[in-house]
Amino acid sequence: MPQDNILLERDGVRLTADGSVAYVTLCNAAKRNVQSPALWRALGEAGRLLPGQVRVVVVRGEGVSFSAGLDRQAFTPEGFDGEPSFLDLARGSDAELDATITQYQEAFTWWRRTDLITVAAVRGHAIGAGFQLALACDLRVCADDAQFAMRETSLGLVPDLTGSKPLVDLLGYARALEICVTGRYIHAPEAERTGLANLVVPAAELDAAVTDLVGALLAAPRDAVNETKGLLRGAPTRTEPEQYAAERAAQARRLRDLAGLGE
Repeated sequence: MPQDNILLERDGVRLTADGSVAYVTLCNAAKRNVQSPALWRALGEAGRLLPGQVRVVVVRGEGVSFSAGLDRQAFTPEGFDGEPSFLDLARGSDAELDATITQYQEAFTWWRRTDLITVAAVRGHAIGAGFQLALACDLRVCADDAQFAMRETSLGLVPDLTGSKPLVDLLGYARALEICVTGRYIHAPEAERTGLANLVVPAAELDAAVTDLVGALLAAPRDAVNETKGLLRGAPTRTEPEQYAAERAAQARRLRDLAGLGE
């Protein structure tokens, strides 16, 4: 995957762009791409820096793991340099704590924009925050050594980086509950069987498989793709009549655009 045209490189995140495709790379392979508040701020900035022509965003991790989750240093009294520790955050007011977690979540929400298709290329471990980053994406292509786990509950926490809803949407309430409460690993075959992974390939073929998928995602006209994503993302919260109406409105926009009558 291209590594030129670097738009951002800091705090364990590198953003590169190549025409219609952008690549967000977690680049702290020595620590298995563990995550921190600084990394989350960089991920949020990556979303804001995307050039307007970008249609597909791929997130991947350097080295043997996608992301091993939250850096445990967050739970030490000293925390990270220049950052409050999570223990310090807990001593703040409810409003302060809510605002801080809201900031953290921003790193995980922009992947759902309807003008983008986002793909997680997962090899090795995707644990906790790493699992939730993969869940933030529209699609997941996994190496056959991929292992997902939601470890937050085992640590006395909850998955709060926007991963709870897509996990339930993908796997159903009962399986999502079991996965979160037990903290067990979901290996690649189960991920593919349950729909968590769109595709599983040998590790050596992961990059090629992602490249092929990106090409297929770019084949259809952008406006039609955006409208389709909007219809599908909104479907679970709409009634059937509301969904039918949304389909009619979207199709009317597409027909007018194809006829040269769009705004």
